[in-house]
Amino acid sequence: MAMGSIRASGGDDEDGLDATPMSDINVTPMVDVMLVLLIIFMVAAPLMTTGVPVQLPKTAAAKVAQAKKPMEVTVDKEGQPSIAKEVFTTEALSARLKAMAAEDKDQVVLVRGDRDVPYGKVMEVMGLVGQAGFTKVSLIAQSPGGAAPGAAASGGAAR
Repeated sequence: MAMGSIRASGGDDEDGLDATPMSDINVTPMVDVMLVLLIIFMVAAPLMTTGVPVQLPKTAAAKVAQAKKPMEVTVDKEGQPSIAKEVFTTEALSARLKAMAAEDKDQVVLVRGDRDVPYGKVMEVMGLVGQAGFTKVSLIAQSPGGAAPGAAASGGAAR
């Protein structure tokens, strides 16, 4: 009969029939397929963000103004702040920064401090920049590999 085909190799039933057929599913092939699909989607996702090529219409509107070059405030080894190689005292720097902020408060200000300058002096200069009214202030640091300097956002002033 058809029941004879469900025979277990070591069953201890009287008839030699196994009452519970094997019902486990081998999930290894499914996991393999899922990993391959994951890799395909990870590779293909950046390629899909380019968009559809279109022919843009022409306009007579003025071009958008390019972003201004950021202003750099430097603190040298002696702790003297300067802007564009012009050295200031703390009071003179504060007055100069307020005058510059009156012209453009959205100007990006980058603060550069020498490695040997105490942290407090650099923070004092950053405080003067913030008190002058600038809202976008960042620190400049050298990358570990010694490549071109990069800007690191300050504690809440600029993002």
